[in-house]
Amino acid sequence: MRVGVDIIEIERVRRALERPGFRDRCFTPAEQAYCDSRAKPEESYAARFAGKEAVGKALGCGVRFTWKEVEIVGRPKPGVRLSGRTAAFAERVQAGAIDLSMTHSRELAAAIAVVAPRDFGALS
Repeated sequence: MRVGVDIIEIERVRRALERPGFRDRCFTPAEQAYCDSRAKPEESYAARFAGKEAVGKALGCGVRFTWKEVEIVGRPKPGVRLSGRTAAFAERVQAGAIDLSMTHSRELAAAIAVVAPRDFGALS
């Protein structure tokens, strides 16, 4: 088992969302559509940003991935879809199922990711 955790200030993400290109560089169109549909989009963007960081840490590649190669999918329980070099890295390290939990308060968003070894099977 490998675990990754991340926490980020929602205000920091809110400011980043004001910069041109941040959304498109870090989030897939589906992630953007979901976050932008929420009453406070910055909270959802921050949670997903923390989720991507937590997944990278749990995989062992840190933030050496393209942000959109770690996509947070599904509701209400978030799932993770890997693509590109990040998926290839996960294959090389024989990563199995990825379980992700995200949360936020008024000021902070946090996420924890657990990556099972491939031979361990799916997490319940």
